[in-house]
Amino acid sequence: MATYEYVCPDCGRFDVHLPIGTAPASRDCLTCGRDAHRAFSPPNIYRTHPALSGAFDREERSREAPEVVSGVPHRRSPRPPHPALAHLPRP
Repeated sequence: MATYEYVCPDCGRFDVHLPIGTAPASRDCLTCGRDAHRAFSPPNIYRTHPALSGAFDREERSREAPEVVSGVPHRRSPRPPHPALAHLPRP
């Protein structure tokens, strides 16, 4: 379903959800019933979070030229246990 925008001379803009390609050039206003003309607006495009965008870019680059690892990665030092875990029963 696509979202189509119409402009009523009295009520202003309103949106209608219709199958793609089925929107008429004019339509009755949902509030007052007057003739409303279709308005063309930019598509609703969402911006991707920079971290997610970077992950997509790295994944795409790795298809053609994967990074070569020269050794085993270092292990992180273990984190101290959470204080709430100290109260749990031990096996």
